Amino acid sequence: MDKQLYLGLKKVFEQNLEAVLITVTSVLGSTPRKPGAKMLVFADGMTVGTIGGGCGEAEAKREALNVLTTYDSKTYSLNMTADIAQEEGMVCGGIMELFMEYIGTHTPVENADLNKDYLAAVESHNNPVLVTVIEAAEESWLGNKLVIKTNGDALGDLGKKELNNIAFEKGKIGSRKCQPFLICLDFEFNPCESSTPKAAYRLLVEPPTTVIQLLILGAGHIAVPLATMAKIVGYEVTVVDDRPSFANVNRFSTANKVLCADFERALETIDINPQTFVVIITRGHRYDKVCLKKVINHPAAYIGMIGSRKRVKSLIADLEEEGVAKDALQKLYSPIGLKIGAETPEEIAVSILSELIKVQREIEE
Repeated sequence: MDKQLYLGLKKVFEQNLEAVLITVTSVLGSTPRKPGAKMLVFADGMTVGTIGGGCGEAEAKREALNVLTTYDSKTYSLNMTADIAQEEGMVCGGIMELFMEYIGTHTPVENADLNKDYLAAVESHNNPVLVTVIEAAEESWLGNKLVIKTNGDALGDLGKKELNNIAFEKGKIGSRKCQPFLICLDFEFNPCESSTPKAAYRLLVEPPTTVIQLLILGAGHIAVPLATMAKIVGYEVTVVDDRPSFANVNRFSTANKVLCADFERALETIDINPQTFVVIITRGHRYDKVCLKKVINHPAAYIGMIGSRKRVKSLIADLEEEGVAKDALQKLYSPIGLKIGAETPEEIAVSILSELIKVQREIEE
């Protein structure tokens, strides 16, 4: 969750304010933001976050203020046609479906408490999955939530046992995904298409974060093109190395964060979650081993390490002797990258990035 949005929600609960949380649940065509984008609208008209700006956001804000007068959460279809959007200098011909959730003094106590529990889990990096009812046969269920923690605990109630069970199973899958998704069910709780009249229930499943992080351990020649291209693709890039002449913003001007520190100490400060892709390309066997031992038991989406098969096999054997579980080491991608005949640092970077994209797409399916 965006830090400013998190702070905004925390302010609502701590000061007993009224607000509407707008979430983009689905999109069709060309839109400025994708599913998962959020904006918080306060009763005084102030906002935190954005769902794209311009006339579309202004319309959404007006509807949110209406929700504040009725205290009823609802879905809203925002038609961002090209002729209207051009007035604001935007060319968007798509439709964004929004869920507008009322939060305030008229929110049932159990729902308010659940929201607070969810924020606490986010703050403590427990990587919770959030499931919200955005359409239901029973209107009173709208906005009901289920919070699924990494330890398997589930808090909340969607209104029906069948919904809770389905949400829990799908939520476990959602913890590995990088984008929100919808669960659409008919009156018998069978899966169906969202667009069909049979969709009696729709649940929005939101993973712990929609930010896909690429953690590059080692700031050598391969890391430079890899960081640049990964940033273009959309990753949030962090580079770690203990050499000041390598780990600096001049070499990695596009990276979100460059840490010049001992690998082991640096890794203690980084949150590695199911949306984190880890690439180990340090300058030597000793540093590869330190990094792999430190990250291998984290729930990363991907852990890859450069090196020959012989060298990697030897390193894995050493770690097994030191007590690292064999099952954990089996998730290592090595030799790293897709086989494209790469030779230069730039080509190897393309190979690695291609494998990251491939793994990410397989997770999303």
